[in-house]
Amino acid sequence: MNIGITCYSTYGGSGIVGSELGRELARRGHKVHFICSALPTRITELNENIIFHEVELINYPLFEYPPYDLALAVKMYEVAVDKQLDLLHVHYAIPHSISAFLAREMTQELRRLPIVTTLHGTDITLVGADRSYLPITRFGILRSDGVTAVSNYLKRETCQVFDVDAEKLLVIPNFIDPSYYYRRTNQALKGKLAPNGEKLIVHVSNFRPVKRVTDCVRIFAALRARVKARLVMVGDGPERAQAEWLARQLSISKDVLFVGKQPAIVDYLSIADLLLLPSETESFGLSALEAMACEVPVIASNVGGLPEVVVDGETGYLAEVGDVETMAKYAVKILTSDNLHKKMSHFAREIAIEKFSTDKIIPMYLDYYEEVLGRF
Repeated sequence: MNIGITCYSTYGGSGIVGSELGRELARRGHKVHFICSALPTRITELNENIIFHEVELINYPLFEYPPYDLALAVKMYEVAVDKQLDLLHVHYAIPHSISAFLAREMTQELRRLPIVTTLHGTDITLVGADRSYLPITRFGILRSDGVTAVSNYLKRETCQVFDVDAEKLLVIPNFIDPSYYYRRTNQALKGKLAPNGEKLIVHVSNFRPVKRVTDCVRIFAALRARVKARLVMVGDGPERAQAEWLARQLSISKDVLFVGKQPAIVDYLSIADLLLLPSETESFGLSALEAMACEVPVIASNVGGLPEVVVDGETGYLAEVGDVETMAKYAVKILTSDNLHKKMSHFAREIAIEKFSTDKIIPMYLDYYEEVLGRF
């Protein structure tokens, strides 16, 4: 197949899934055309099956903010016609599904251009549910030829918020490549971050308010009396400064390490003893899945799609949002019991491979593409 993929290029779950899906499709012999403002975060090299088409914005005095959605629609149209795309697969409803709809309208006289939209979470739970965006988000969903959601939770939310028939959406969960996401030895990094043999607790996110990164700092502060450990904060974003300030206020800043955005997350997960994900909401929890694949138990909030990924009491623990005390107790329980840690680590990878491996999930996308194309 000849597939166009549009996703955000920034540090976040939708961009990661979109880029890794494209990479997996290319490995299986399909041609993948990324149509984005910048090369997606997980695409490190191009080849004959992975082609990048940059969306360029014009600088014109009339526009205070250049109309990216229209520039994207034009580029989608050009690539669809020039490269004879079989379909467009867009990640995130706003604005990508709307741009794809415009591109499809422009190509109608030349060829049919089916659209598959994958909903990832904040496009529905935050942006889409805002009154000003709700009508156009619903329009984009209804005008897509196929719609997938990354969790059953997100499917339910979409149907409820946007009054969409459940039959319109197919759940295809996020995935990991077990041949890439596995625990590996990295003594140099381990020695740098834990020079005195400390346990390493890791958090990975884009540091938006919904991730509750300051809760990570509070959890760590609560467990330090029981466990010799350090907290490694991977990523960057608007809440980083607040988290750094809190670590200083709690006099733990020397053991809270902010390492910024990292291209190889697997390196940090490979040396982690525990992952913290105390989010306000998560439509799926990709960082939890990646950690589990690297044999890292997870402590997360009992919200959204996280219970579909983290098996409470077996691959980690779930607690209520904001319950720092309980999360700290769970962390101590795991980190002070070698037997429990070993058992959870083993089962975490087992679940990640059994339920979310590329060999299981990528065929689901390909079957869905065929189903959508078969309607025309």
